Amino acid sequence: MAQVTVTIDGKAYRMACDEGQEEHLIGLAENFDRYVSHLKDSFGEIGDQRLTVMAGIMVMDELSELRKRVKGMESEILTLRKTRDDALTKADKNDAALTGALAGLAQRMEDLADRLTPRKPPESQT
Repeated sequence: MAQVTVTIDGKAYRMACDEGQEEHLIGLAENFDRYVSHLKDSFGEIGDQRLTVMAGIMVMDELSELRKRVKGMESEILTLRKTRDDALTKADKNDAALTGALAGLAQRMEDLADRLTPRKPPESQT
């Protein structure tokens, strides 16, 4: 386990994290400290515990909004996938119909060519 020291509202906190996660944890703490600083600037000294709770609620509110957006995007992705799948199915049907029509047209052209081609008389045997 790695150990890092983070600073929230001017106070240092020693924390443990998985190896390689030190920078991530420091970044999270810096973001949280911005919430606390914003609240402190807005409301003044209202107590560490209250600031922490209010900052936590702000973070949870932001997380809730992001979850809603993700859910909406997931729904949109499902709709787009269904639309794509329907379009591919329709394209496959159209390709099959076109292939059949072209094959029929080719056969008719061959039949017509056979009727229009003069037949050679049989060669006489002498």
